Amino acid sequence: MMTRLHGFSGNIVGVSGGGRVTRGDYETVLIPAVQEALKRSEKVRLYYQIEPDFAGLEPAAMWEDFSIGVEHLTRWERIAVVTDVEWIRLAVQAFGFLMPGKVEIFALNEATRARAWVAAD
Repeated sequence: MMTRLHGFSGNIVGVSGGGRVTRGDYETVLIPAVQEALKRSEKVRLYYQIEPDFAGLEPAAMWEDFSIGVEHLTRWERIAVVTDVEWIRLAVQAFGFLMPGKVEIFALNEATRARAWVAAD
């Protein structure tokens, strides 16, 4: 399940993923939030907090994740991935160079620092 996080402004989209993330989560939470941010700004930033109970992505959700990244490839500015899920941390480290924009990984106890980083000039 994916939920929208509040307390972000302008071109920053904040979401949290826990349990099993589905294609529907992308269609009802992330994609509308990104589209809304892109109407206000040329570049978008993403704060993505992955909760300890994260159980994975449906294959269709993985496709949506890839599609939204590619569709707006040049418009991603910063992505903060906040998680203690080790395999997510390793995957972002291994494939972060393929992600658009600057990507940083933070532990859950560094959430405040991650929010500051994603919002910094």
